[in-house]
Amino acid sequence: MRASERAYATLLDEIQTGALAPGTVLGEVEQSTRLGVSRTPLREALRRLASDGLVIQASPRVTVVAGIDADDIRALFDLRRALETEAARLAAQRGDRRVFLALAAEFERVDTADADDYYALIARFDAAIDAAVDNSYLSAALRSVRTHLVRVRRMARDNPLRLSASAREHELIARAIGSGDPELAAHATHVHLHNAFTTILEALTEDPS
Repeated sequence: MRASERAYATLLDEIQTGALAPGTVLGEVEQSTRLGVSRTPLREALRRLASDGLVIQASPRVTVVAGIDADDIRALFDLRRALETEAARLAAQRGDRRVFLALAAEFERVDTADADDYYALIARFDAAIDAAVDNSYLSAALRSVRTHLVRVRRMARDNPLRLSASAREHELIARAIGSGDPELAAHATHVHLHNAFTTILEALTEDPS
């Protein structure tokens, strides 16, 4: 892996997990030393993160981790709703039904107490959606949304009831796709996103930090 890719992957993970909080200053000297890369690949990594919308240039020499607030989350879910409902609808029309019925069975029995395993299952579900839709433009847009979604999901991560409900909602979406029912798949996706959005906003209100 190239030095710039390694630096990008590390910083991306730290931003998404909250290890680098919003507003954290990413000084070139400090970060290049910490990550064990020279300043040129670090700058390449920071440019990619800026393109992702995860860092901003506070000044020509100061880069900071971008914040995320209720308005950002609302805008993200507006886009997510449009993309994911259409992707679910197309997957029900084009996808391998056996793949989604198998995923539905996994969602039915998944242990949401292990959040990492649960989100790994969601990642496989997302990949199956992308493969079924087979539309590079839609998949690229969804990847961009998911990059930010990882940060937002942390707000619901410690809510056991929400994770359990989310698993049931994903099971319904997967079964609708597996049954070849585009409208049910789209509707179930819409309901899931509404519930997720409501929970995340509630968590943000409780913990404004």
